Amino acid sequence: MIGRSFGPYRIDEALGQGGMGQVYRAFDTRLGRPVAFKVLDPKFTADPERRRRFLQEARAACAVNHPAIAQIYDVGEESDRAWIVLELVDGSTVRDLIARGEIDLLGAIDIGIQIAEGLARAHEAGIVHRDIKAENVMVTRDGHAKILDFGLAKLLDSRLDTPAPSEDERSRMETIAETQAGLVLGTIGYMSPEQARGRAVDHRSDLFSLGVLIYEMVSGQRPFTGASPVDTLHAIAFEEIRPLTTIRENVPASVQRVVARCLRKRPEDRYESAREVARDLAGIRREIETGVSTPVPLADRLREEWAALRERTPAELAWPLGIAVGAVALLVFLLWRDESPLSSLILLAIVTAIAWRRVRNRNRVLLGRFAHRAAKIPQVRAIVQRGTTAVVAIDPAPAAVYVRLHALLEQVNRKMFYGPPYALEIRDDLGDDRVTGVLRSGAALYVRETAPERRS
Repeated sequence: MIGRSFGPYRIDEALGQGGMGQVYRAFDTRLGRPVAFKVLDPKFTADPERRRRFLQEARAACAVNHPAIAQIYDVGEESDRAWIVLELVDGSTVRDLIARGEIDLLGAIDIGIQIAEGLARAHEAGIVHRDIKAENVMVTRDGHAKILDFGLAKLLDSRLDTPAPSEDERSRMETIAETQAGLVLGTIGYMSPEQARGRAVDHRSDLFSLGVLIYEMVSGQRPFTGASPVDTLHAIAFEEIRPLTTIRENVPASVQRVVARCLRKRPEDRYESAREVARDLAGIRREIETGVSTPVPLADRLREEWAALRERTPAELAWPLGIAVGAVALLVFLLWRDESPLSSLILLAIVTAIAWRRVRNRNRVLLGRFAHRAAKIPQVRAIVQRGTTAVVAIDPAPAAVYVRLHALLEQVNRKMFYGPPYALEIRDDLGDDRVTGVLRSGAALYVRETAPERRS
């Protein structure tokens, strides 16, 4: 290929081999500028209909212009090959930056903002990337993030060749994982649950992949891994993530909140748009730079409360609704039958005070249940309540322990009727002396017999 020309593009040198074809540095003799020239593997474009759809998608992607998107200059075909000409980005992929340890917390947030803004622009143009991952984001030498390969990931979707999903659609991705592992193994860890389960995707799939990428930039590890591709797909579809705050010290809880929302299993529970992700990440950047926490917007709090309410079972909603209906019925009855409204109001006040006392103490009782259940985990050494944070000191443990503790506290938050949700801080780096310090910093809910004794 070196020295060969495709139209005005002269191939100068090979840059690398990707899953979809070879990438070269080329020179545009017409405009006098260097470009990236990607020759797609013929197996992706051998079918005429598939090649036609690819060219259509690529031409649509050419119209997307944003500083965070590597510009597509041109597409074309020659004999049995299709090629695409892109902006030549001088820099390193996020994968390389992570491997070299060159992304700090603020840098990860800044890259996340740029990617989210680029995705927002593409989504508004009706284009879904489908393959956001560390290899597909480059950072220039002056710190600008560039998303690569818009419009290309659709080639991996075998449904382009079928009019409707078949009965085997649910196992489609597992089959690809086993038979073409070399092609998509690097992508599997970033797939959304709907991709992993072979279902239709929209722009919210990109937001899930963005959440995976931010998680990896902040922690240095992917949130979903498995011994095999199928195990990884299962983790994406069904398992919860290990909280960022348990992997890296001094990560603001707001970062975990944004990532967790991106990584919701159901698309409707994620952010509605990439612009919302960019906005929240920008708030976190200000929080890190100034040290002043940004409150969660009221609309977001209401949306999260509504999502939590929808997830409650009828049994969980029955008794609070029953209390409310009973209180209204009691008030109507007392006012109707008693000639002295004062005595009725006094009786109602007493009943209300008893009910309020029960409701007010509910959060504390729920946290006590969390401590009781968490104490059954052998690695747990101590549990302390510090305001609205549950601090859990544990021995070094597998990721399943972190996920279990997170799930237990999430059950508590879902059953709360008022007040801010409890946050979880898991410490696995504490010696006995430091555990004693943790116990003194709040109300001890549990202390393992082998741990320092509870303070009086």
